Amino acid sequence: MSAPLAERLRPQNLDEYIGQTHLLGKGAVLRRMIDSGRVPSIILWGPPGVGKTTLANIIANTLQAPFYQLSAINSGVKDVRDVIEKAKNNRFFNIAAPILFIDEIHRFSKSQQDSLLNAVETGTVTLIGATTENPSFEVIRPLLSRCQVYVLKEMGREELQALLNRSLTEDVILKERQIEVKETDALFRFSGGDARKLLNILELLVASESEGKIEITDEAVTSRLQENPAAYDKGGEMHYDIISAFIKSIRGSDPDAAIYWLARMVAGGEDPKFIARRLVISAAEDIGLANPNALLLANACFDTLQKIGWPEGRIVLAETAIYLATSPKSNSAYLAIDKAIAKVNETGNLPVPLHLRNAPTSLLKELDYAKGYKYAHDYENNFVKQDYLPEKLKNSRFWEAQNNPAENKMQELMKKLWE
Repeated sequence: MSAPLAERLRPQNLDEYIGQTHLLGKGAVLRRMIDSGRVPSIILWGPPGVGKTTLANIIANTLQAPFYQLSAINSGVKDVRDVIEKAKNNRFFNIAAPILFIDEIHRFSKSQQDSLLNAVETGTVTLIGATTENPSFEVIRPLLSRCQVYVLKEMGREELQALLNRSLTEDVILKERQIEVKETDALFRFSGGDARKLLNILELLVASESEGKIEITDEAVTSRLQENPAAYDKGGEMHYDIISAFIKSIRGSDPDAAIYWLARMVAGGEDPKFIARRLVISAAEDIGLANPNALLLANACFDTLQKIGWPEGRIVLAETAIYLATSPKSNSAYLAIDKAIAKVNETGNLPVPLHLRNAPTSLLKELDYAKGYKYAHDYENNFVKQDYLPEKLKNSRFWEAQNNPAENKMQELMKKLWE
């Protein structure tokens, strides 16, 4: 069985590399470093499919340096230390420092990133990290300070066209097929600047026709992709469809569906922090006051992911998703803040009642700031009746309790206090 098209067309040198001319064009900064044979530790930041892994391989080949590769998804501290030890043993004076390439380095926990520091600082390895996330937030400062960061851009239309032409004329399989490109709008649109995605779509179109002429049109591309729902696109429409199904399953109290959609995202390589952020939002928006502990657990999930990384983080996401799906639901806080914002937009900046204003100076006291304010803790049950809204909004209601045990209890307390 032949290798995938994207692998068959992987560039072997800079002359075959398409795109990133701001870094690799003649006279560009990274090109000069590679040509000189002196490349420092670097972090390549850019969207998927723009050639980060390929560029790391080309650098290693050009420098004739030993090359080690780890994925942050399934590597731990022990794996990092083992590779560094191998790199030490392969370090000779007449060759460049071994290159350690770490894909998705943003998924490394702090302890995993810490384990790299000494080897990078002493030059035991030249680190090349690849990330789709802003390294300023995802890479620890000591490691970031030891690396140069280079931003890779998604492919433009001209670069995608060049890649398409190369695949049709140079690939050993495609050049034997009768392929006519009539339209490219859908092909380039669905690719989204991702070279790998372009080649995968092209391969899907070719595979759908076992023999005869193949015409690439916008309609053909659209229909083939709609027939292939297993393709998960972290930056495209399916990305939003699946996260929508995930959140709606939680809102609908279906833990099995929630876990299924979570598994789809995990299998598709979705950023765990993106999922965790949505869980925090769901805990506030959909579970809300019916179970305030849900927000605490969702926040703990987000924090734990930062500490333990991947793949164990999938268990934390699963626990949180099931807890949220099986919790009682309320959107009363969500409705209350939207109702209040609408009232603010309607009424504008109403003055704060004098008795609620702060009076840090004698002049403000003379102007009756804070005059008549009653300190609730000085009264029985830590409560005293007084107005807290602007005069124009007196007796307005924004929060309405929903029918669940937690909010029923809150409502009873409010009725008892305010009669």
